[in-house]
Amino acid sequence: MTSFFGAIADDFTGATDLAGLLARSGVQVSLRIGVPQHPPANTAPLEIIALKSRTAPVEEALAETLAALDWLCQAGATRFFWKYCSTFDSTPHGNIGPVAEALMKALGIDQTIYCPAFPENGRSIFMGNLFVGEQPLAESPMKDHPLTPMRDSNLMRLLKPQVTRPVGLANRQIVAKGADALRHKLAQLQADGVAHVIIDAVANEDLYIIADACSVMTLLTGGSAVAMPLPELWLKQGHLTKHDTANKHRADAGPAIILSGSCSAMTNRQVAAYLSQGHPGFRLDPLDLVENGTSAVFDWLSAQALAATPIIYATAAPDIVRAAQVKLGAERAGALIEAGLAECAVKARELGFRRFVVAGGETSGAVTKALGITRLDIGAEIAPGVPWCFAETAGHKVAITLKSGNFGAENFFERALEVLAA
Repeated sequence: MTSFFGAIADDFTGATDLAGLLARSGVQVSLRIGVPQHPPANTAPLEIIALKSRTAPVEEALAETLAALDWLCQAGATRFFWKYCSTFDSTPHGNIGPVAEALMKALGIDQTIYCPAFPENGRSIFMGNLFVGEQPLAESPMKDHPLTPMRDSNLMRLLKPQVTRPVGLANRQIVAKGADALRHKLAQLQADGVAHVIIDAVANEDLYIIADACSVMTLLTGGSAVAMPLPELWLKQGHLTKHDTANKHRADAGPAIILSGSCSAMTNRQVAAYLSQGHPGFRLDPLDLVENGTSAVFDWLSAQALAATPIIYATAAPDIVRAAQVKLGAERAGALIEAGLAECAVKARELGFRRFVVAGGETSGAVTKALGITRLDIGAEIAPGVPWCFAETAGHKVAITLKSGNFGAENFFERALEVLAA
């Protein structure tokens, strides 16, 4: 089957977030982990490639993204989407802007949009400023993110240092007037040479207006929510058809394990809530991993009752994270945790675990790579933007969910297990 839509995500949780929202349309969605090593075959109408490039060096991110674009073009895609976090996670040097400009150059286009809004999860944009709930981005817990601390809420100011061409804004007043007004504004900005357009969105209705106005554009960029309405539009236009979603995905019988590397405020609450219910837990400390490796956590995991659904976590408060970073360096501390949790995932598979709940974008990338997962089928949503997925690893069929740090309610871990059992 020829693909119509090709998306590239800068981390694995973001990719599953996008896949879950697109799958609401009933159109078949396929998610690839990393750039496939073989030419396109058995492709879906909606194809997503998940990269682990959010915090990679810019040149590495560009190379991986362009390789993904090439594969998607071979698959037949003619509409493209660059997916990044709804909190615009990046450094002053990238990678959001440089990747967008590289995609624009490769596709031969001179304008795209940026809309990381996700109202269902409390992300909104007003007059170019990004809010997390009622807090401006720079006043939210994202200001203390260990890898991409966000110290400015204005998306235009954040994007300008990352790109070489002018940045503009289509504000909420324009969006509220409807798709035609937004199309006119984009055309005006294009005539003025504005290549990069931030678009306000504060409610789901805004996303539908934006999608309607921009559905003919070759490349869109943003969080997953702005892409959510696109399949329905393309179904009406005759570009896509629905497929039978009645058949349920299956995983082999086996217990569940939770692996949490995110240090977001929400994941801290989720871990605390889960432990408060009496579930067994083991906290990974990067300083201890330097000295002793993973032998202690392996011994602990091997001693757990399989039905207990243990949690292994590096989730910690910002001051604890900073203390480890001061001693080890931020990159090394993060790499130690990712590697440790990835090793735990492989050990869990060896012990018979067949259900994996993974929290954190970097952790999800490390775990899926360690398990050798290359393709995911999308199942039921646990929370907005967080679906269960199904894959094969070492000959076993497993269920896995990859949760972005700030997504989900406090009872997310227990809710995830309930949804899978339903």
